[in-house]
Amino acid sequence: MRLYPTRRAIGLAAFGAPVALAVALATPQLWGAAAAWILMTAGLMLADALLAARPSGLGLKLVTPQVVGLSRPGEASVEASFKGVAPREIEVAVGVNARLAAIPIRQALKLNAGWGRADVALVAQRRGEGRLEKVWARWRGPLGLVWLQRTEAPDRIVAITPDVERVKEQALRLFSRDALFGLKAQMETGEGGDFHALRDFQTGMDPRAIDWKQSGRHAKLVAREFRTERNHHVILAIDTGRLMSAPTAVGPRVDQSINAALLLAFAALKIGDRVGLFAFDAKPGVASGVVAGAPAFPLIQRLAAGIEYSTEETNFTLGLTTLAGRLDRRALVVIFTDFADPTSAELMIENVGRLMRTHLVLFVAFRDEELEALVDAEPAEPDDVSRAVIAAGLLRQREIVIGRLQRLGARLVEARGDDLGMSLLNAYLDAKRRELI
Repeated sequence: MRLYPTRRAIGLAAFGAPVALAVALATPQLWGAAAAWILMTAGLMLADALLAARPSGLGLKLVTPQVVGLSRPGEASVEASFKGVAPREIEVAVGVNARLAAIPIRQALKLNAGWGRADVALVAQRRGEGRLEKVWARWRGPLGLVWLQRTEAPDRIVAITPDVERVKEQALRLFSRDALFGLKAQMETGEGGDFHALRDFQTGMDPRAIDWKQSGRHAKLVAREFRTERNHHVILAIDTGRLMSAPTAVGPRVDQSINAALLLAFAALKIGDRVGLFAFDAKPGVASGVVAGAPAFPLIQRLAAGIEYSTEETNFTLGLTTLAGRLDRRALVVIFTDFADPTSAELMIENVGRLMRTHLVLFVAFRDEELEALVDAEPAEPDDVSRAVIAAGLLRQREIVIGRLQRLGARLVEARGDDLGMSLLNAYLDAKRRELI
């Protein structure tokens, strides 16, 4: 329990000072009136504390979610209940660590029959473990001169994960379409499919599916029917180094990469492919074997939530060599990374080229919106022209690196963070249709 004066008590004590000074100047023998005023104020504060509701009679119950997603506020609540005498109103506050923000920080709560509940929005700042470290409750005495405060330390942990709700929303929109790889009893024709059977050609079918030899043999048009290929290995390799973990206007690129990777993992597992997760910075980090089936998605989600931010430079040689050593068959390797200039990207290009000798590489690059904005901005002063020229030079350097990767045979996905998930998914489905994996 903690006691301290309210503003009313401080104002009351301060009000007595000039009165006592005036009395002492007018009648010096009554100088003791100042001490009497202070004693009176202290006595009123003591009486207020004794008449107030007891901190021991207060029960605080903290209700929190187990998981909070980035960009999706979670709802927590503080329930307060008094036994015996209760104030009409209390103030409550929740203390959190740096990975969470509690909104509002402090709020007044009116009690009904000694009970009340305050709702608090928990906004995730970064992935990891969010902690609700303390809960404070304070209330005034009936005279309004003393604050009584009760503090509890629940040390409640909330897991901060990628924005899985957004992934689920995108996936639901995606799988509501009939044409996504046999969710209905339909067979996909064209490149990227396994031959399944022959059937009579019907109006509306693709003429390219006609098997002319079999049609001649049966004296009628016969078409081939295909099934989508399954059991491909899809490896999601996420760079968590300094450039990827640096903050941007819409959050670190590593978080945007994880959201896009989860969407691709959900779709690939649903289709029937096998998915693995790999993260690296100066050394390999999270590494999983390939898993299959939609029930395996929560495992990928938990592993992605455990990917930490890093301030170290990325070691592409160690990271991609380690990844290549884990792969025992041809796979689609999706690399999420960033680079600053052609010199720093040299080792990345060399190791990506080595990986492409065996595997199909899908290289994910973020469009640099800040540089594009500097180039497109209308100059208002001479410094704006200089910034635009420098930004244009940096963009040309990025294009040089991307061009070298494309000439090596890597497939490129370049998009803004908001569009990255769907752009990546389209590239994955296109690679399957073209039978590139």
